Amino acid sequence: MRPPAPAGRQRPATALAPDRARLAQRFEAVRARSLALAEPLSPEDCQAQSMPDASPVKWHLAHVTWFFETFVLEPHEPDFEPFHPAFRALYNSYYNGVGEQFSRHRRGLVTRPTLSEVRQWRQQVDTRVQRLMAGTDQDAVLRLIELGLQHEQQHQELLLTDVKHLLSINPLQPAYLPAWPLAPVTAVPARWVEAEAGRVEIGHAGGGFCFDNEGPRHPQWLQPYALMNRLVTHGEWLAFVRDGGYSDPRWWLSAGWDWVRSQRIDAPLYWQLPADPLEPVQVFTLHGAVPLDPHTPVTHISYFEADAFARWAGTTHAEWRGARLPTEAEWEACASALPLQGNFQESGALHPMPCKASGEGLLQMFGDTWEWTASAYSAYPGYAPAEGAVGEYNGKFMVNQYVLRGGSCATPASHIRASYRNFFPTEARWQFTGLRLARSL
Repeated sequence: MRPPAPAGRQRPATALAPDRARLAQRFEAVRARSLALAEPLSPEDCQAQSMPDASPVKWHLAHVTWFFETFVLEPHEPDFEPFHPAFRALYNSYYNGVGEQFSRHRRGLVTRPTLSEVRQWRQQVDTRVQRLMAGTDQDAVLRLIELGLQHEQQHQELLLTDVKHLLSINPLQPAYLPAWPLAPVTAVPARWVEAEAGRVEIGHAGGGFCFDNEGPRHPQWLQPYALMNRLVTHGEWLAFVRDGGYSDPRWWLSAGWDWVRSQRIDAPLYWQLPADPLEPVQVFTLHGAVPLDPHTPVTHISYFEADAFARWAGTTHAEWRGARLPTEAEWEACASALPLQGNFQESGALHPMPCKASGEGLLQMFGDTWEWTASAYSAYPGYAPAEGAVGEYNGKFMVNQYVLRGGSCATPASHIRASYRNFFPTEARWQFTGLRLARSL
């Protein structure tokens, strides 16, 4: 899954099993969606790997199939036989309980099986899972199939972000999709939205799927605070760049300053800064290289960058005085009362879009970009990982990561909820990561 730690989580054992007929329809739709996302790509596109944190498209298509074969079919299908015995190690991502894994950074060198053979494997496994689903009376099997679908939706997002990184290093700067979705808009002013303080409950409240790291639900105490009504934009970030934000150690955590200097970071990932500061900044997108749009949410930033921007904004701008990153409890307390609406993968934009709504409340809480929080990724009180290999999905990665919330323009809409906890290390930025400011009152 997600390097160096996966986004996936195991469903609690106490969760109700999904409806069989609806699950069968969902299985067909999710599996077809993965193939549709790969459709604009050539076999050469699907084979290449641009960096160790990314995986080839062919690997993504194979690994999610491996998940169903290994965790659903192998223990539950009568007279089980693998499609190919070597695939067990070849497409195992990080499950030590399953056995050996092929080197992550060498996945792009695996030219066999071919993309066509991976598609054949997918088709065979799909038929077998559907047959098993139709004949089983075990709720545990249905829950595993749902977990596999949630896992595949995570890889659909990874497929898009990994392809974007791959295409970005090509001097031809090819586009995954040719049409650029943006049209001129009127900017929505940034304003603070005060939130209710006091005792709140966070974590999954039951009813529907969740990963194990979303629970147990538990109380937290929040001091008075406010959130910015919308995400920070490219235009606001450009002001940070032009003010020397990347060359001023005042704004950076010590580890972040070391990272900026050692990696020579001077802008978000995919920005192309011109030699002449009067020339427009170009940004590489899944639609190719385009001029920076000041109203779109900034994205592809690390935790270090998000934290530095908040410190800069809270010190240099009177209207943002005291700005910081929100905690995940602050974010969830506000988001849980909002509808799950936003710019998700299904919109077809595959890029953060300008805030178009108006009103006094919070905007862009779901979709567009994953929002960095100030919360380290750790276990909720009473958390326990699932037994067996699927228990490796989540708990063992609860170190040296920070939590992100809300989903992105590459996240499937049916995959997100207010309690969803994504997580990445502090320097990661090839995902659609952005930020929303907070402040204490």
